[in-house]
Amino acid sequence: MTLIDEGDPIAPKLEAPYLKLYNSNTSNGQKITIFLNLLKKNHFYRSIDIGDANEQKEPWYIKLNPNGRIPVLTHVNENGEIKTIHETGLILLYLADNFDIENKFSYKAGDKLWYEQLQWLFFQIASHSPLQGQAHHFIKFAKVNNEYGKKRYSDEVKRIYGVYDLRLKENNGWLVGDKLNIADISAFPWISRSHFLGVDSLEEWPYLNEWLNKLKAYDGILEGQDQAGIFGKEKFQFIDYSKI
Repeated sequence: MTLIDEGDPIAPKLEAPYLKLYNSNTSNGQKITIFLNLLKKNHFYRSIDIGDANEQKEPWYIKLNPNGRIPVLTHVNENGEIKTIHETGLILLYLADNFDIENKFSYKAGDKLWYEQLQWLFFQIASHSPLQGQAHHFIKFAKVNNEYGKKRYSDEVKRIYGVYDLRLKENNGWLVGDKLNIADISAFPWISRSHFLGVDSLEEWPYLNEWLNKLKAYDGILEGQDQAGIFGKEKFQFIDYSKI
């Protein structure tokens, strides 16, 4: 028996092999719970308090992610060798490469759509998430009122929505290829929170609005999104999808 100590003060040492997700109920955190739910990949779930407790800044967690952010994924093989992965885009790619064996939700390296997948995944991570995150901050969470910040970032997010709308129009309703893809999964939690910007309707972007409704109806997506909050009610637990 090989027991692994990741330095987590709450969770016990775990027997290899296993998958463990350190996470919170945020847009970025929901990306991973959605994908794990679609894959039905059992794992340990460690809820990280990013509020008053600021757990993600504690020394033991900084060893997992020097940037002090969620989510973090650890994957331990039968020999006790551990891979520690942070950044949501890389976590999605890692899960796709290792567990989406039939490529239901991704394209593998060498596929003609591989670079398109990376392009739209990176667009979401580098261009979309940071801008909408800043918009959320100035509109909902900032302790001082800053009209310039509100307008600048909400206008930029609306511009990004226009980019998505054109892409979806040109590509028959998907960001990549002709199926749900990790690029869609990455974008969904953020766009589903457009109301944080005061955007209660996406009618201005009809193709994006249709895409959002299509993903909401896709089996497993809303369930996976909700799981980031549901699983977070306990500090540590094993997620067995056969029992959900």
